[in-house]
Amino acid sequence: MYKALIKPWLFRKSPEEAHHYTFRLIKRYFTLPLLKDLIRGQFAYSHPSLRREVFGLTFENPVGLAAGFDKDAVLIEEMAALGFGFIEIGTLTPRPQAGNPQPRLFRLPQDEALINRMGFNNGGVEEAVARLRQRKTKVLIGGNIGKNKDTPNEEAYADYLYCFRALYEVVDYFVVNVSSPNTPNLRALQEKAPLQALLSKLMEENRRQERPKPLLLKIAPDLTNGQLDDIIDIVKTTGIDGIIATNTTISREGLQTPAAEVEAIGAGGLSGKTVRARSTEVIRYLHTQSGGSFPIIGVGAFSQQRMLMKSCKQELVLCKSIRA
Repeated sequence: MYKALIKPWLFRKSPEEAHHYTFRLIKRYFTLPLLKDLIRGQFAYSHPSLRREVFGLTFENPVGLAAGFDKDAVLIEEMAALGFGFIEIGTLTPRPQAGNPQPRLFRLPQDEALINRMGFNNGGVEEAVARLRQRKTKVLIGGNIGKNKDTPNEEAYADYLYCFRALYEVVDYFVVNVSSPNTPNLRALQEKAPLQALLSKLMEENRRQERPKPLLLKIAPDLTNGQLDDIIDIVKTTGIDGIIATNTTISREGLQTPAAEVEAIGAGGLSGKTVRARSTEVIRYLHTQSGGSFPIIGVGAFSQQRMLMKSCKQELVLCKSIRA
């Protein structure tokens, strides 16, 4: 039904219009009497064999919803009813920001992929906190945090600390996003010295809490092996809890879409089928070189998640779905 009817209809809309329409539709349908329980009964499945104990947290199942779909924590109850074992909100910034000008989301149907240059569009961390304080579901929530576009890298730590403090009471774990290609110079924070300084400040704040929460780092698939070695060293020296691999790529290698069409789209992060091979390489490299000394969460499109989990069965503890 989805492939025959729903997908062709959605593809008549722009990608961002389709996203917002789906968002509104989910919200509206869940207001209908008994529908939430019906959907939960259809999609949510609980079994001891699916549970995972990671970072001191109990995940009901290993499949979560990645950051980017529900940035502002609007659909927590609905996504939990659809059976996700955990939900990651964000990326959130201290102040609301509109993100980059539209159009900023593009389909590559031949490659089962998307290019996005959203630019951390979100309503600000305080708005999300207010919603999370009202939530009823017990599904685990991850807070993906970033910096505002106009915050210089030298002051980025203040933005990350602000978001950490604001979200601390309402999320179960944190994700530090320094790997989006759509915020100017953000990826420079992945270099060893600034990244170690940033994570050290966050871990110092975390350790001040009565109950420190898991802190993870989300990395790009475009890092060299040397840079991945630096990441391994930083995980060990700062004491963060793990890695999320990977964000979108700026590479356009291996695409079936005509080069002229891809070039016309311009800058942005590529997600989807084409990125899976590189993400798998990164996951395996980190696991092997670190001796499996820290957990890794994989990220893959809905259609690719089963293959990602299968190909990295020994390396991954959890896997998150994205919308590509």
